[in-house]
Amino acid sequence: MRLLKQTQHPDIINNTAETLLRNAARAIVLRGNDILLMYTHRYDDYSLPGGGVNQGESIIDALKRELHEETGAQQIEVMSEFGAYFELRPWNKAPFELVQMNSYCFVCNIADELHTPQFEQHEINNGMRPVWINIHCAIKHNLHTLATSEKKGISIERETFLLQTIVAELIKK
Repeated sequence: MRLLKQTQHPDIINNTAETLLRNAARAIVLRGNDILLMYTHRYDDYSLPGGGVNQGESIIDALKRELHEETGAQQIEVMSEFGAYFELRPWNKAPFELVQMNSYCFVCNIADELHTPQFEQHEINNGMRPVWINIHCAIKHNLHTLATSEKKGISIERETFLLQTIVAELIKK
């Protein structure tokens, strides 16, 4: 899969510290200019549905599981690879100080109807919900959150970059 971007969080001083490797699968589901995203109230941002790959699980299986759990998507069909985003960022959960987060993004199709999501407790606590939104509106919202919010999450830069890349490459002008 092609590498879209590789970043290192600006707070990292020692990039040789004990590092956790975490792979994640993220879904791109488009309907014209609308995209299926996760809105997180706690951070006031939009992100691609997806999450961590469990030990022994393939990236595709993780993608389908996460997309189903977070959005209630049914009849998930992986159409193509889109690209990867690698980031080194603070972790601070013993014994690790850093996490190397490798996000693998795929273009998917799903059935029209979404069923009830199956959120984990932290997702409920953060006020996550799936939404169909115009991709340009989601980017504008995330850029505003980046510029003005003190509660923004660490992943908003990744998510905004991915949304902008999706527009540049997948949205018909």
